[in-house]
Amino acid sequence: MIKILKIIFHQSRRLLAKLWLKVNPQITIIGVVGSYGKTNTVRAINDLLSLKYKTLQTDLNLDTIYNLPITILKLRFSHRKLILEYGVDHQGEMDFHLSLVKPKIAVLTGINPTHAEQELLGSLKGIIEEKSKLLESLPKDGLLIANEDDKHVCQMAKATKARVWRYSLKDPQAEFYAKDIKVNLRGTSFKIFTPEKKGMVVRTGLIGKHFVQDCLAAAAVGVYQGLTFKQIKEGLAKLKPLPGRLSLEEGPFGSILLNDSLRANPASTMAGLKVLNELKTKGKKIAVLGEMGELGSFAKKEHQKIGELAAKLKIDYLVCIGPLQRLTVLAAAKGGMKKETVFWAKDVVQAAGILKKILKKGDLFYLKGSLLKHLERILLILKGEKVDCRLSSCHFYQPCRKCLYLHQEKSSL
Repeated sequence: MIKILKIIFHQSRRLLAKLWLKVNPQITIIGVVGSYGKTNTVRAINDLLSLKYKTLQTDLNLDTIYNLPITILKLRFSHRKLILEYGVDHQGEMDFHLSLVKPKIAVLTGINPTHAEQELLGSLKGIIEEKSKLLESLPKDGLLIANEDDKHVCQMAKATKARVWRYSLKDPQAEFYAKDIKVNLRGTSFKIFTPEKKGMVVRTGLIGKHFVQDCLAAAAVGVYQGLTFKQIKEGLAKLKPLPGRLSLEEGPFGSILLNDSLRANPASTMAGLKVLNELKTKGKKIAVLGEMGELGSFAKKEHQKIGELAAKLKIDYLVCIGPLQRLTVLAAAKGGMKKETVFWAKDVVQAAGILKKILKKGDLFYLKGSLLKHLERILLILKGEKVDCRLSSCHFYQPCRKCLYLHQEKSSL
């Protein structure tokens, strides 16, 4: 009975949201879709446009199914721009979103095999087909802003009848292009070029070359919506890392923690390792990696790729956790990393034990994993707190510190 009432409530909320949109014709709807980079792209667009308009963006912590109607019902007549994250992980889900709200402007960030498992989108082809539906829904007078550095995006962009603007870190002919990228512990600076080929140096508090792509996408939206260069520069400068998404924190034993433990997919993991490689530090560079989930038949290959990359970078120690990460360790060793610098741990407790031996004051410590792997337990252990839970994956979204199972050696989860 309770389940039926919840379904009725949600359907009623969607209907109200759809009606509420119709009485808010002043709104320009901007949709962000892709396998990675959506969250910070939404934030960047919102920060830029808010300098000229009253904006509203989706709650970054809610599932898209509930998020879209909840966000729409927060609209007021004073709002002018609505920035929505279109997340999909099941077949038919994009149709469900589009039946509620279609954007006039869309950003396609990039595609990788995340959600390729059979019970989700099934394959890379399934991922592309599902996400392409948003591009096909764009009106002729709309705009698609596409990441030209992603080969899948380039193909998908052909599906839209809207105008297409490209952004790139490689192609100077793209409408929005960036070069001279410099990364340090304070953030990232780069020179951006617009369709008029006017270049300007901008800075953002986000740490990493890959975040420049998010900034380029946001700048494209800003230019299309009439923002000045000064406003774009000011908006990008406001951006700071979200907690657990390449955020700089005080680490255990006086180390510097680069906390990236809330999301993990092939693109973001590779990007994070490259950031670790580029940053200058007096101490050692230590990478701690949890498994990447929902990769289906791509899982083994993608974990091996991470190990191959790690072997090419200037990383002093690599600690990998979970069964699939054995492949990462083997690939890293095969690629040339010394045996005594690469470790495999079956769980977070064992990983923390390894770190106790190698982590020192001044070291740069990169922690990468997805929310449901709960690598935060490693930090709790290194701070001297009791942690008995050794689950490799958990369906709870709440912080481990608040979990009833944290101090139980065995759970039936």
